[in-house]
Amino acid sequence: MQFLHSADSVRYQRMTNAELRESFCMESLFERGALNLTYTDVDRAVVGAAVPTAQQPLSLPTHKELASAYFCERRELGVVNIGGAGVVVVDGKEYPMEKFDSLYVARGSQTVTFASADDSAPAEFYLVSYPAHRVTETVHIPLEKANRVELGSIDGSNERVICQSICPGVVDSCQLVMGITRLASGSVWNTKPPHTHRRRTEVYLYFDFPQDERVFHFMGQPHETRSLPLAPKTAIASPHWSIHSGAGSCNYSFVWAMGGENQQFDDMDHLKLGDLG
Repeated sequence: MQFLHSADSVRYQRMTNAELRESFCMESLFERGALNLTYTDVDRAVVGAAVPTAQQPLSLPTHKELASAYFCERRELGVVNIGGAGVVVVDGKEYPMEKFDSLYVARGSQTVTFASADDSAPAEFYLVSYPAHRVTETVHIPLEKANRVELGSIDGSNERVICQSICPGVVDSCQLVMGITRLASGSVWNTKPPHTHRRRTEVYLYFDFPQDERVFHFMGQPHETRSLPLAPKTAIASPHWSIHSGAGSCNYSFVWAMGGENQQFDDMDHLKLGDLG
């Protein structure tokens, strides 16, 4: 397990781009045949990825820093597959996972294993976990079962579909809210207008765009924003004091995951573009 020590809103103002990457970005999560985890101090979120082969499934380990007998002893886990077909096995029960399917793994789940259906197109499981205060129920959410919200316009370069998969009304989670946003061809802006929400933190994972393209992720306090160009399959943690928005050199998709005081998706403190410094 790796560890991400994020900066506060004061130190952030004096950091170089390289220091910002070291403090907020997770750039090497997806590795064939491996399960990689990063423990962040942004609400104690654990962010990771599992890329199993068909012959060699991967099991979710615990770690000394979790002080638990198994990973989900006191944690909930959200899983989104961004690769080929696969399966997640939770305490002996199999959950087939197509691309864009989600799985909510409840606190108390003792064994979690990941497998791919085809080595030539392995599953790529993206993982986000937050501490959980109660036991709920493990739920598989196929893409078609997620809440679908269409926002933006081509004229505004932000036509997008939001698929809310782990959220109130779909899954009874503790604090985790998670889903996928997919931008239409010709659109590049996400999270427009920008916003903050001091009641919760967020993690973005950008994917589904060519390796030589970039998404420019905007972060920081509204009066002093910075941008980082991110390659595909880069995750970035957003503390409660930071905006989290982006513009790409082409259209792309991203997984968003939130943890904190409020699970309502629309609980945002909106900003006008003219408010940004």
